Amino acid sequence: MHVPDGFIDAPVSAVTGVVAAGAVAVSLRGARRELDERTAPLAGLVAAFIFAVQMLNFPVAAGTSGHLLGGALAAILVGPYTGVLCVSVVLLMQGVLFADGGLTALGVNITDMALVTTVVAYAIFRTIVKLAPHRRRTITVASFVAALVSVPAAAVAFTAIYALGGTADVAIGKVFAAMVGVHVLIGIGEAAITALTVGAVVAVRPDLVYGARGVTARPLEIRDSPLAPAAPGAVARAGAPAAEPATAASETPASESHKTPETSATREPAALPQRSTRRVWLAGLAAALLCAGVVSFYASASPDGLEKVAHDKGIDAKEEDHAAKDSPLADYGVKDISDARLSGGLAGVIGVGATLAVGSGVFIVVRRRRATAESERG
Repeated sequence: MHVPDGFIDAPVSAVTGVVAAGAVAVSLRGARRELDERTAPLAGLVAAFIFAVQMLNFPVAAGTSGHLLGGALAAILVGPYTGVLCVSVVLLMQGVLFADGGLTALGVNITDMALVTTVVAYAIFRTIVKLAPHRRRTITVASFVAALVSVPAAAVAFTAIYALGGTADVAIGKVFAAMVGVHVLIGIGEAAITALTVGAVVAVRPDLVYGARGVTARPLEIRDSPLAPAAPGAVARAGAPAAEPATAASETPASESHKTPETSATREPAALPQRSTRRVWLAGLAAALLCAGVVSFYASASPDGLEKVAHDKGIDAKEEDHAAKDSPLADYGVKDISDARLSGGLAGVIGVGATLAVGSGVFIVVRRRRATAESERG
């Protein structure tokens, strides 16, 4: 759904640019509350993974394909504010390096693909999680529904933007019907990818999924061992025979009356050590490189939903050449490499690396600013 240059006129493009800049600014502040030492590097990985999976166009109808937008996936994995930043980084790298999505339309694309999808998806996700039973399965189901709705929501947002600033004389009703119709189908693919990815991470490391916080975690229970000797003064639990008469408590020395036995159920659980994220990070990076470097060669060559609608309805009559059309990575290929498989795979790997580097840099800086602010307050 990358909008190219020329689809939207200059005034509306400028307004969406202001909206996008404001959304990024607010998200930079909000991301400080979402990111910590473990999730900051993972947020960069999420951006790189979204870039890679967006290269995997899947067929949805005759002559039409779709690809992941990623707003729902990013919001659920790393939080809504960080999610907006993740997708924005992806769109920036695609526009600058690969001539995918117009540079003058960058504000339109961030507003539509980063802001709308993330806000809609996370609102639906949190509503389902709040109302449904707190189980891991709920996270997966909520992810599916949220992603499914976020894609046609983005199609509606594009139609609204086009109604305000479209450069071609096209009936808006026809654009709306065509865009929503095809993107409902694309939403099914988005929902499947999002639910599978979130479900896989929740299965192995639910503590790393932002949307699963407070849902999959259970309070740590400290129970007495049946082999441990009864502690003096311990209160008998329901269903267990009393070990001492009630008067035994009065025989406890006053100096000991304030102490809690080591095995008491009232003892506060000790803080659990943080687990390393290295394995998850390496696994995610390997998956991104595999998708971008190998699997992308087998992606559908059919135009995506917006391209198909633009061609059928005449919206593309006003399309302008991309400012980065002469980029050595334009159209997801490496210039001067004739082998299509090698050219596309190498371009995908370069894109994953560049997105990972830029995304990780942004999120690490945001995290350090939070740490600095906390130290100054302390």
